[in-house]
Amino acid sequence: MSIAPPIDRKLVEQIVREIVLKQVGGPPGKSNLVVSVSARHVHLTDEHVETLFGAGRKLTVMKDLYQDGYYAAEETVMIVGPRRRMLPSVRILGPTRPESQVELAFTDGISLGIDMPVRISGDIENTPGCVLVGPQGVVELKKGVIRAARHVHLCPDDASFYGVKDKQIMKLRVSAGGCTTTFEDVAVRVGKGIKLEVHLDTDEGNACDIDHAKQVELLK
Repeated sequence: MSIAPPIDRKLVEQIVREIVLKQVGGPPGKSNLVVSVSARHVHLTDEHVETLFGAGRKLTVMKDLYQDGYYAAEETVMIVGPRRRMLPSVRILGPTRPESQVELAFTDGISLGIDMPVRISGDIENTPGCVLVGPQGVVELKKGVIRAARHVHLCPDDASFYGVKDKQIMKLRVSAGGCTTTFEDVAVRVGKGIKLEVHLDTDEGNACDIDHAKQVELLK
């Protein structure tokens, strides 16, 4: 008799939040605004995938993410920080990248004992590292642990609608349960073939009670 694998509660929460927020929408004339809460996760190089999971191993797609071509993988790793503090079973997101990177919330950094800078994903120079532990091996990252800056993905048409350009800054207003929260410093990231989507981390999502959001708005 087979035993079902344990439920990844963080992933379930993220899926539910994405579904709820797709119904919330954005400002008049732009109702396809999605706000996604990104739980802690890891991006790996092909080399590190093989080191952690075995020679010739490739990431296995578990669930497609909102952006086309991106997915949550079946594989997870343990993250070990200073003084042997650790986070078990942290999800890997694919596809693989040229450099490995770990994206955590502020409270994750406190738990691990890592002082993380806030950075745009991919900007990992002069950042702290950590140790990744997989079923077949260990990788010591010399850099790459960040708190991902809150940001919004837009295609050129969406950028034109909002009157913004790549690398500019916007605001996100979230109205939930009679309490409105405005996030400033939302970095603009424009790319072809990209769907309109804001990314917050779990601390930010909890702070604004995103699960009960009645309205979300992008503002210049």
